[in-house]
Amino acid sequence: MQVTGADALLFDLGRVVIDIDFNRAFACWAAHARCDHKLIERRFAERFRQDISYRRHETGQIDSREYFAGLQAAFEIEISHEQFLDGWNAIFVGEMPGMAELLARAARRVPLYAFTNTNRDHERVWSQRFSGVLGNFKHIYVSSTIGLRKPDAAAYDHVVQAIGVPAARIVFFDDVRENIDGARARGLQAVHVRSSADVANALAALAL
Repeated sequence: MQVTGADALLFDLGRVVIDIDFNRAFACWAAHARCDHKLIERRFAERFRQDISYRRHETGQIDSREYFAGLQAAFEIEISHEQFLDGWNAIFVGEMPGMAELLARAARRVPLYAFTNTNRDHERVWSQRFSGVLGNFKHIYVSSTIGLRKPDAAAYDHVVQAIGVPAARIVFFDDVRENIDGARARGLQAVHVRSSADVANALAALAL
């Protein structure tokens, strides 16, 4: 989609600004479970789903203890809450290449915001570990705080209203096609991000 102008930019965080890898969680849990790593990691990969419990966790309806209890049953392992949390927070790899410079440059011309589907445990980690690059955003809308998550229409409407800019003048960046489609359905311009080059190209089209 060709972007045509913007009064605000809205970014997803995971795999757009911050690189994440759930295989790191699987490996950590397998180590804590003290069993065949390859077998247990394969079981995690096969059984881990962004199901109703995952979505309830991301909208703050259940806490990590309740969510991890469900995972433990699905994975058929016995590890402590602290060990689950250790793996859960191991997913963060680092900043996406080139994004810090792109965001800093764009922020000098137009206000930047972020909207992320996440949970409170992850927020505690990324808000501290990546505080530098996240400092480019005027505000970060967090699903577990606002009780709404992408790609639900109400989530986009809430964020657009909070930003105070018409939806058509907001360019949204996300790596998930479903979220892109949801944003466009609510009137936002949207860019499907597969690499930092997609962000760079969109910013160039906006003369940012």
